[in-house]
Amino acid sequence: MHICHVNLASGFSGGERQTLTLIKQQLAMGYQLTVVANPKSPFADEIRALEQCQLVLCKHYTHSHQRSITADCDVVHVHEGRAIYWALLQRLIHGVPYIVTRRIDNPLKRKWLSQLAYTRASTLVGLSSEIVRQITRRHPQANVATIPSSPVQYPVSDADVDAIKAQFANKFLVIQAANMYAHKGFDVTIGAAKVLEKHAPQIHICLLGDGKARAELEKQAQGLGNISFMGKQSAMGNWFAAADLLVHPSYSEGLGSVILEAMAAGLPVVGTNAGGIPDIIKDDISGRLIEVGNPDQLASAIADIANDESLRERLIAGSLEQARACDIGQTALTYQTLYRQVLASQA
Repeated sequence: MHICHVNLASGFSGGERQTLTLIKQQLAMGYQLTVVANPKSPFADEIRALEQCQLVLCKHYTHSHQRSITADCDVVHVHEGRAIYWALLQRLIHGVPYIVTRRIDNPLKRKWLSQLAYTRASTLVGLSSEIVRQITRRHPQANVATIPSSPVQYPVSDADVDAIKAQFANKFLVIQAANMYAHKGFDVTIGAAKVLEKHAPQIHICLLGDGKARAELEKQAQGLGNISFMGKQSAMGNWFAAADLLVHPSYSEGLGSVILEAMAAGLPVVGTNAGGIPDIIKDDISGRLIEVGNPDQLASAIADIANDESLRERLIAGSLEQARACDIGQTALTYQTLYRQVLASQA
């Protein structure tokens, strides 16, 4: 089978890592792959290192529409917002069918081009039930599937893990890892730190990320001794191995790929009852769910997990089971079935 993956993002975040993980799995399964990527993105560099992939550099969705790019492709697989318009043009010009994986739970745009692009897709995939709900609100007649993302696995350096543990020796280490956008709930974590500082000095929180909101968040955390801003971290495997708990108190979230990554690494997790997070965190089974925007509940959940070893072990067992259910091998097989259905519908 020959699939053309399209991701035109200029950055390299969770969506690009998930796309790369699927590509590597499909190469192992013997697929032929063409990948259309933004030349400014580290994603393109990652694909360039995979000799089996044919890489097509594309700065804008109106570029790179030679017939040779998709002449032998069975299906185009779209992975982000701008890429859908590239796939639409391929469909209109060359007749190549496409599917779309949507990773965010924002309402779909009403603009005519967006409406056309989603309407012409063979299948629309949402990572979570909330994303699927948003898709079907705008496109009730669409062929829709729910396929969660798979956790990315990172390398681990024992020396670097030891260094992190030494830096926060004798502490129950809590991490939150995300780009510092307002909807990620870093303010909630800071609010929880204020509560915990009074009665749980053994707990320390590290915020892993950067972004426009960082300066304001640092002001909110001023004077707190139990929270550290560590900046954006690429070696997440070391942090997952060193930490005792991951929190993700988002106000909205498509699914929460970092939650799955922490689960796969054997960490207990706390998240909010928002977006697609409840799809993967079953309260008191695979983690703890709290109300959106509630720092007191977050502080209580952190303290409960820090102080109760049996609870930690039970939540870790549940999180590992949830991560296995989203294993990339299973995800790739699910997409394979979907590709075949698309091909059959074109016959």
